[in-house]
Amino acid sequence: MNVQILDSKTAIGSAVCGLICDKIREKPDCVLGLATGATPVPTYDALAAAYAQGTVSFRNVRTFNLDEYCDLPKTHKNSFYTFMQAQLFSRVDMNPANIGFLDGNADPAAESARYTAAIEEAGGIDLQLLGIGRNGHIAFNEPADAFSQESFRVALTESTRIANAGYFDDVPMPRYAITMGVGLILRARQLIMIATGESKAAAVKAMLEGPVTPQCPASALQTHPDVLVFLDPAAASLLS
Repeated sequence: MNVQILDSKTAIGSAVCGLICDKIREKPDCVLGLATGATPVPTYDALAAAYAQGTVSFRNVRTFNLDEYCDLPKTHKNSFYTFMQAQLFSRVDMNPANIGFLDGNADPAAESARYTAAIEEAGGIDLQLLGIGRNGHIAFNEPADAFSQESFRVALTESTRIANAGYFDDVPMPRYAITMGVGLILRARQLIMIATGESKAAAVKAMLEGPVTPQCPASALQTHPDVLVFLDPAAASLLS
């Protein structure tokens, strides 16, 4: 894995934006895998600024997001679909027909098959953006006894629910989500992992220097041939 340590979240956002823009210019109809949460926001801000400056167009880009809450309306303020609309899609020239999202309210098995088929029909994901949870999760793949493969419905761990509960002031925090499995994530041709802040330092160390184990789902990235990892000094603080 290629690991880069940059001074700030803003610097990381700018660097990752540059890589994504290069990919779009190289392949205007490329397929991007996208992530939610606070970590990719500086990247989305930079992409929106690049579009506003006329240096990139998303008109022919296709996207697939990693995950979505279950038992939550798609239009709820805390759905990941709403997050992506606010943070990126409404700020650039995305074609709504090219936005792929898991449906957290559909039958999980049928939805998994549909999503995998849609990604394959699009030609596979060219570049997948990832973040990491404090327990080493990627997307909503929590520590487990085996690596997941296709998309599936997952019970959220207590630590994940606590980390996200503050956003839910009108409805209870969902207990389940539907997520791309680790196997599906690893099929992307290139992976970009972003981790910032001291709270992610232990997970980053386990991902990069620990064994490949489903107890740290992000450690599976060690098996992929093309991974870029962007860290700030705090997230990198425990590395050897």
